[in-house]
Amino acid sequence: MSKGITGKETDYSAWYNELILKSELADYAPVKGCMVIRPHGYAIWEKMRDALDVMFKATGHENAYFPMLIPESFIKKEAEHVKGFSPELAVVTHGGGKELEEPLILRPTSETIIWSMYKDWIHSYRDLPLLINQWANIIRWEMRTRLFLRTTEFLWQEGHTAHATAEEAEEETLRMLNVYKTFTEEFMAMPVLTGKKSESQKFAGAVATYAIEAMMGDKKALQAGTSHYLGQNFAKAFDVKFQSEENKEEYVYATSWGVSTRLIGALVMTHSDNKGLVLPPKLSPFELIIIPIWKSDEEETEVREFLGKIEGSLKSAGVTYKVDDRKNYTPGWKFNEWELKGIPLRIEVGPRDVKENQLVMVRRDLSEKVIKPVEGIGEESRKILDTIQKDLFEKAKAFMADNTKKISSYDDFKEFYKSGGGFAESHWCGSPECEQEVQEETKATIRVIPFEQPGEKGSCIKCGKESETMVVFAKSY
Repeated sequence: MSKGITGKETDYSAWYNELILKSELADYAPVKGCMVIRPHGYAIWEKMRDALDVMFKATGHENAYFPMLIPESFIKKEAEHVKGFSPELAVVTHGGGKELEEPLILRPTSETIIWSMYKDWIHSYRDLPLLINQWANIIRWEMRTRLFLRTTEFLWQEGHTAHATAEEAEEETLRMLNVYKTFTEEFMAMPVLTGKKSESQKFAGAVATYAIEAMMGDKKALQAGTSHYLGQNFAKAFDVKFQSEENKEEYVYATSWGVSTRLIGALVMTHSDNKGLVLPPKLSPFELIIIPIWKSDEEETEVREFLGKIEGSLKSAGVTYKVDDRKNYTPGWKFNEWELKGIPLRIEVGPRDVKENQLVMVRRDLSEKVIKPVEGIGEESRKILDTIQKDLFEKAKAFMADNTKKISSYDDFKEFYKSGGGFAESHWCGSPECEQEVQEETKATIRVIPFEQPGEKGSCIKCGKESETMVVFAKSY
C-alpha cells in the first residue's frame, strides 16, 4: 500500500484529508458535502457509540427514536432556534408526486419534534424526570465541508431531558458535560477544557451552553461536545406543562446534549502522524494485528501451529486481534497497511521466531520493535496496550499545556496568533463588541469561560476595562 501522505508540517489540511482517504476511514459521496463512512471508520464510531451508550444508561437515560421529517411550523415555534438554524435547513416540499400542504424539514436537531411529543407524555411531576437519548443522523446544509468535521449529513447522539425544577435541569446539563469529558479523556486519550460558552457562541434556543474543547495537532480548537441548559424555552413554545406536588401547573425545564462523528476527526488530529493513523487501544477496531511470515508450505504449517499458542494467550487476556494471513500481499505491504490504519500493536512471527519460541512486537505510536517470549504474550500485550493508552493521553496533555499561554497585552495576543497560536488565557470584560472585534482582527474566538477562575482581577484583552473573568481564546474548526 503506497501511503504518499503530505507531511502535516507542510500542509496540515492536505495531511488530514489524505490520511482519512488513504487509511480508509471515509470517502467523498456523490452528493456534495456528504461522506461515506467506510468499515474502518464505522468500526471506530461503533466503539465510540457503544462506550457512550453504556455511560448514558448508567446515568439513567433510555434510547428512543424520533422521525427525521419535522413540520416546518415546529421549527418556527422557538424564535431563537429558527433564527439560528434557518441558513442550514434542508426542506422537503414534494412527496408522492405532489406538493406537500406543509413543507417538512430534514432534522437539523430534534428539540422541536421531541418536545411536541413530550407535550403528550408529561402531565404530572410523577412523569419527571424524563431522560431520553437518540442515536440518529442529522442534515445541515453546510457551505464549507470537511470530512468528519463538518458535513451535510453526519451521525450523532442527542440527549433530550425534561425536569421539574431548574436546579435539576442545570445539574443534568453539567452531569452530561462531565460524561463527555470522561469519555474523551479515558477512551479517546484526548484532554479537553470544560466551561461555559459566551452568549454569542451558545446554542440557538438555549439559556446556557457548556462545551468540551480540545486542541488539535495544528493548535486549533475543536468543539468536541456540547451540553445545553434550555430553561423553559421549548416547554413554553410547545406548551409542555406538569402538575407539581403543590398542585400547581408549571412549565417543565429542559436540557439537550450531543456529540457526533466529528469525534473521529478529533481522534485523527490529536494522535496521528505522517505515517498514518495512531489509534488509542480502547477505540481501535481491534487492538493487535498478527502478521505471520513464511516462504514454503512447510514453514506455513510450522508458523500456523505456533499461532495457536499466541491466539490462545491473547484470548485469555481479552486482547482483540486479527490475523492477516493473506497470501497475495507481502509482509512489508501489510506492515505499511496496518501502520497507516493505526492499529496500536503488531506481532510479526516467522520460522525463526518459531524455533526461538519468540515473536516481534511493534508499538504503532513509537514504531519500536522488541522481541518477546511467546509465554504470557497475552498479559504482556495487555500491559503494553494499557501503556499506549496512557502515553497517548499524556503526550496530548503535554502538547496542550505547551501551547497554552496567559496573555494580558493585546499586542502580544495578536502576535501569538500571527506566529502559530494555541490557547490564550486572557481576561475579557464580557462585552460582545470586544469579543467580535477580537474575532475580526485575529480570527480567534472565545472557546470556553472556564469553571475555575483565577480569582484575580485583570484587564480586558481588547478594551482594557477591569475584568474578573478569564476566558480561553483560540482559532477553531
